[in-house]
Amino acid sequence: MLKTHTCGELRVEDSGKEVVLAGWLNRRRDHGGLIFLDLRDRFGLTQVTINSDEQPAAHAAASDARSEYVLQVKGIVHQRPEGFENPDLATGQIEVLATEVTILTESRTPPFYLSGAKTDDVDEALRLKYRYLDLRRPRLTQNIILRHDVVRYIREYLYDRHFLEIETPILLKSTPEGARDFVVPSRLHAGEFYALPQSPQQMKQLLMVAGMERYFQIARCFRDEDLRADRQPEFTQLDLEMSFVDVDDIRNLIEGLMIDLSGKVSQKQIVQIPFPVISYDEAVDKYGVDRPDIRFGCRLFNITDVVAGSGFAVFSNTAASGGQVKGVIYPGGAEMSRREIDELTDFVKQYGAKGLAWIGVTGTPDADGHLPADGLRSQITKFLTPEEIDAIVARSEAKQGDLILLVADKPSVVAQSLANLRLEIGKRANLIDPNILAFCWVLDFPLVEYNEDEKRWEAVHHPFTSAKDEDWHKLESDPGSVKAKAYDIVLNGWEIGGGSIRIHRSDNQARLFKRIGLAESEIEARFGHIIEAFQYGAPPHGGIALGIERVVALYADATSIRDVMAFPKTAAGTDLMLDAPSPIDERQLVELHIRVRDEDKK
Repeated sequence: MLKTHTCGELRVEDSGKEVVLAGWLNRRRDHGGLIFLDLRDRFGLTQVTINSDEQPAAHAAASDARSEYVLQVKGIVHQRPEGFENPDLATGQIEVLATEVTILTESRTPPFYLSGAKTDDVDEALRLKYRYLDLRRPRLTQNIILRHDVVRYIREYLYDRHFLEIETPILLKSTPEGARDFVVPSRLHAGEFYALPQSPQQMKQLLMVAGMERYFQIARCFRDEDLRADRQPEFTQLDLEMSFVDVDDIRNLIEGLMIDLSGKVSQKQIVQIPFPVISYDEAVDKYGVDRPDIRFGCRLFNITDVVAGSGFAVFSNTAASGGQVKGVIYPGGAEMSRREIDELTDFVKQYGAKGLAWIGVTGTPDADGHLPADGLRSQITKFLTPEEIDAIVARSEAKQGDLILLVADKPSVVAQSLANLRLEIGKRANLIDPNILAFCWVLDFPLVEYNEDEKRWEAVHHPFTSAKDEDWHKLESDPGSVKAKAYDIVLNGWEIGGGSIRIHRSDNQARLFKRIGLAESEIEARFGHIIEAFQYGAPPHGGIALGIERVVALYADATSIRDVMAFPKTAAGTDLMLDAPSPIDERQLVELHIRVRDEDKK
């Protein structure tokens, strides 16, 4: 037996036991006649003590051991002397007095520290190249354990509610629905390709037609899209579908799951139950995005109507051209230096804004409710009337000491710049409590939106999402006003899941396909299978998908989902550890009926 116990389980009650431990040498402290080893495995860390007078052979082996050597230790559990306990360790009241130390495997010096204060300063590219070492670091180890706990609890929760866990194929038909597909050439069918699933969307709907009624899987998904902190080319989601349900049924199920899950795996507190419900229009208007972080206030406000006729040309010209003038409050920022305000101006310029107007409220209103000129600090108030200034302050709900920040531009630029500025204010002004979980639902999304570049309508979520019952009649005449039976669940400003009630009638499904510009031949080629399936008695159904990595990252306080994945890719979609993607040899290309152009070869 190579080990009798883990390095995290021994306690004072085990004193006197003869044990065998095995793991990695985390740290060695040599005091001459006494050597202390901190032995580590994924369960924890145990201090091992070796006395040269009592165990010379063990002492000699320990003298040769170095960081990350793999050791086996035999010895007796002993309670640490009073005053030498380590309260930071679960095993901190005991030590193992070694009788034997065996070096099982030597280790080269790691390219970066795996423990201690310097572990957070490692370049991510180096960490990804040596991911098997990175995963030994306590924070990464705990993230992977947390991920396991999250997935295990999700399964148990759904099993208890009569869901069937059903696997769906990885090799599917390419039916582009948003992001690019990853495609796999077929050796047996020359010139034809499979696609890896962006999600099991059509398969789970077909399972509802098959009468499975409550399905889920922890599904691997693949999307060939530009990457960022919360995206990877391959990821995992909780995929779920139910028959004979409406929006509230799915929301109640998922809300219950997230409440129970948070209590099991996180010390953070949910701030509001039931979760707040926000319409898509309100989210964009008040937060600039459809995934609002509601852990703090500072909602956006609109003053376009107030300044439409003002003498400040930047505002009045923007309003006249169909743009918006909106703002956000920086609480307590009225006396910020010009350098700090210039930093915020440069910040919003990253998102397309041309500049940032500002008004510092330094005084209090007089008896008539007007702010005197000496109660304001601004570069633009000289262009505004007292009435316009009062209306801006009232609309913003600014208090004495607050800084009003304003952007004037087309609506998309205003939304993006102020949404990001609001989050930056939250960080700079310490408005965000890191120990809370702020969930919310966003509902009433548009069903379709107009793509100006391609001059056509396209589905906002995916083309299987149902319109609201009362809006179907407007699909052809006024598509932009049609609302969808869609819903997103948001946590601390991250969209962690989204879903919808699906179309279950073949005639309505065909109508939506046509509305987004698909010809009859395209509908038949891409989606004929699901149209036909709906003609054999499809139940009303709906579902949702939750991003496992996003959920775990938020519980773990990780800034990137890469930190909760065992073997992630870089932001460029490469695997630095395995050097992938990489060329394949000519024989494989011939078998797959593929020729690589000379200009595409590395």
